[in-house]
Amino acid sequence: MQEPDKSYFPKDFIETVEGLCFAVVKQGKEHSNGEDKVLCFLRYVWQVSYGHWQKVATEQANAYLKADYPGYLYYSMALDAQLHAVTAEKIVQHHKPRQRLQQVLSEQSRDAVEQDLADVCRLFQQNGLDLAQVGVTGSLLIGVQQQSSDIDLVFYDRGQFHKAQAITADLIGKQQLDNLGEKDWQEAYRRRSCTLTLEEYIWHERRKFNKGLINGRKFDLNFVDEQSRPEQATFQKCGEITIQGKIIEDFYGFDYPAIYTIDHETIPMVVCFIATYTGQAVVGETVEVSGLLEQAENGIKRIVVGSSREAPGEYIKVITCPN
Repeated sequence: MQEPDKSYFPKDFIETVEGLCFAVVKQGKEHSNGEDKVLCFLRYVWQVSYGHWQKVATEQANAYLKADYPGYLYYSMALDAQLHAVTAEKIVQHHKPRQRLQQVLSEQSRDAVEQDLADVCRLFQQNGLDLAQVGVTGSLLIGVQQQSSDIDLVFYDRGQFHKAQAITADLIGKQQLDNLGEKDWQEAYRRRSCTLTLEEYIWHERRKFNKGLINGRKFDLNFVDEQSRPEQATFQKCGEITIQGKIIEDFYGFDYPAIYTIDHETIPMVVCFIATYTGQAVVGETVEVSGLLEQAENGIKRIVVGSSREAPGEYIKVITCPN
């Protein structure tokens, strides 16, 4: 069993003694009932008879834990949400995206997915990106990638993340990387299961330059801020709501969670836990937001988009752009 590690970040994976692999969803730990818990969500289960990891969907993960490991089901008071949580003594392996990327880059023999990862990283590095601030998550993080797997890159420096977006846009323009084609967009849309129409989804996504194709394989750019922000007040859910307002601050638009400040008479903040809506809007644009209204004891209100893993009916979309 490994020594406790305080540096848990979203996109890390943690493995438990029972052969469960969780994706970390919140930085650090949450203290509850005298224990420090890492907030996470079950993604893979070790199949002893087959000797490999089996990916599990959201409902399947919840049902599996409820039946066999209810101790990992957890209600977060801070987030007012049902999640999964693991205490440090249960963790036998902490999978870190930066370490895994450096391992792949140093290997002489790679499979096709790892080679595409190395190729896109080489392009980024040739264009001035610091790979020390980059990691890889998803199936590649624990070595269970398949021929059809995407590449999920993680950036830990805000400047390097935005630089990677600019490089992606430039290299697509130079045809050294490819933009997603119609089938790629349809597949990405299908995986997201978002409330927007396909046309709305593609319009928002095209301008983010946080995804592209390397040798025909899709890659995504994700940002994780290592600088911990002060805990906000505890919020309580007040019901579903849809509002419109103008974006007046988008600095944390690509963070996890993404945070937008909007010009609205009673609700000044949108907090988004769904990757689909990170970077969704910029300052000056008017958006429509559908999610759950939450209110703190001090009266501050916010809308949460992504109150559950799939969050059906919750979205952010631009309805007007500045001239």
